[in-house]
Amino acid sequence: AILAPLPAPHHLTASSPMANLGGKFDVSKYYEAKHDDGTKDFVMQQTMFRIKEPKRSLDFYTGALGMKLITVGDFPQWGFTVYFVGYPSEKDFGPIPEKEEDKFAYCMRVPGCIELTWNHGSEAEEAGQVYNTGNADNTGSDGTKVRGGFGHIGITVPCVYAACQRFKDMGAEIKKSPNAGGMKGLAFVKDPDGYLVEVLPLGKSYPFPTQQVDCCGVELEGGAGYSDNSAAKK
Repeated sequence: AILAPLPAPHHLTASSPMANLGGKFDVSKYYEAKHDDGTKDFVMQQTMFRIKEPKRSLDFYTGALGMKLITVGDFPQWGFTVYFVGYPSEKDFGPIPEKEEDKFAYCMRVPGCIELTWNHGSEAEEAGQVYNTGNADNTGSDGTKVRGGFGHIGITVPCVYAACQRFKDMGAEIKKSPNAGGMKGLAFVKDPDGYLVEVLPLGKSYPFPTQQVDCCGVELEGGAGYSDNSAAKK
């Protein structure tokens, strides 16, 4: 039997030079686009970070950020282990299964997880950080700063100021405190490998709620000097 051809997918734009857009791009057609039934039940499930060593990363993500360790995949034949962490909703997915063989399938239903990948042996390297974060640092390169494409992940919290005080008290590095820079009421904290985590207020629109002084002692009308270090504009 001859199978009927599948419907043509949306045409993907080829990568090629184009005229300067002057900072403007009309996105109305994307808002108005009808849902493609071919992507029904697709889920944005994970972002993967390579980490130097598991303990400090799991301490940060499960301790400071309060995520749950959902499942672990150990692949000694290939020299790496993966740890999936996230915020699984028991209301939507039930509790994390107790049986190891059920945990991965459960995890694959949870949106927005982080896959922490430990390549065995990296923990013994001398440098404190061994992977480039995409934010204009020279880690993992020949010493030249990289024009990074990756920027950060983000979490939402009931109060950005209280969350950042918590992170600071636990020893995390605050890259941008809530009152620093031009955008007030949001923050950036670094994980142990230097990846940025944006901290935003849950369910709020910009301008965000603010307080007069933040966890780093920066007053609301101060805080100049922060810039996004991507070697691009953001």
